[in-house]
Amino acid sequence: MRAAVIGGGVGGLAAAIGLRRAGWDVTVFERSAGLPATGTGLGIWRDAMAALDRLGVGDRARRAGRRQPEGTVRRPDGTVLGRLGADVHLLTRPALLGVLADALPAGVVRFGEAVTWQGCDHDLVVGADGIGSGVRRSLFGVEPRPSGSVGWRGTVDFAVPAGGETWGRGVKFGLTPQADGRTNWYALTAPDGDLTAFSTWHDPIPRVLAESRDVLRHSLDYLPPLRTYVRDRVALIGDAAHAMTPDLGQGACQAIIDGLALATALAAGDVASGLREYDRVRRRTTQRLVKRSLLLNRLARVRRLVPVRDTALRIALALAPAPSWSADLEPDELAG
Repeated sequence: MRAAVIGGGVGGLAAAIGLRRAGWDVTVFERSAGLPATGTGLGIWRDAMAALDRLGVGDRARRAGRRQPEGTVRRPDGTVLGRLGADVHLLTRPALLGVLADALPAGVVRFGEAVTWQGCDHDLVVGADGIGSGVRRSLFGVEPRPSGSVGWRGTVDFAVPAGGETWGRGVKFGLTPQADGRTNWYALTAPDGDLTAFSTWHDPIPRVLAESRDVLRHSLDYLPPLRTYVRDRVALIGDAAHAMTPDLGQGACQAIIDGLALATALAAGDVASGLREYDRVRRRTTQRLVKRSLLLNRLARVRRLVPVRDTALRIALALAPAPSWSADLEPDELAG
């Protein structure tokens, strides 16, 4: 059985590894010329790390990053609203992509090749081509929607002792320490906002902004719910299926779990029933996360009754356990 994976990002590479372990002949088509050299920090939650273990790359991913130290959620003046102690492993997107790509034989990933699903004569086509997915557009005609906010990202060449987020009036700022001694940061503002809103916030935010390089700005969009993630011999995974705002830090995690779940469902080689099972296992869970992430995004953009919101945040942080986002992932082991 032959599978074409359109897109060599986190989800596409995870799916390729899983499908190969299940006995499929896989080719990944990635339009970029190669793996990225720079990128943002990712938090890999417990369930996604377990999926990486089942794909055989968990230990390498752990060595490529670091455990997240305990962080905090603060107000702009530094007042602590709560502590973050979730079971999360931190690594950069280039590091994770490198780990996944190294698990595939040479030639499986074809860089610099853009294809359409109609042009693939494979038994299975995996649409892993991101939030602007051409596969999804062709199959369902569905486009992402703006959340009403924009994101900013950057990197500084010094370490911070702990990460976390600071919530202000309609804006927020986050810090993510990395294993190489650098720090990734991100911010959320209104579309007409800028980074001057954070210049008077608590340390080290002003220094982070002063020493930042490669600052990126982009719209924070999400995907409305699809009726299905599959059609005929095609499956959508990752942002192509369920793009969400980054407020839960779950985009890469759910793409990894999608890849494993798809490979598990298709291990027997029956494409039609396997795709139905993948859709059953993953669609409801991921669409719930899209809604939760959008809710957090809206909470961060609150400009009125901010003290009430902060009190609710303090209570939620005190009561909430470290989440397990994919409790309905089937436990069946990959064939082979």
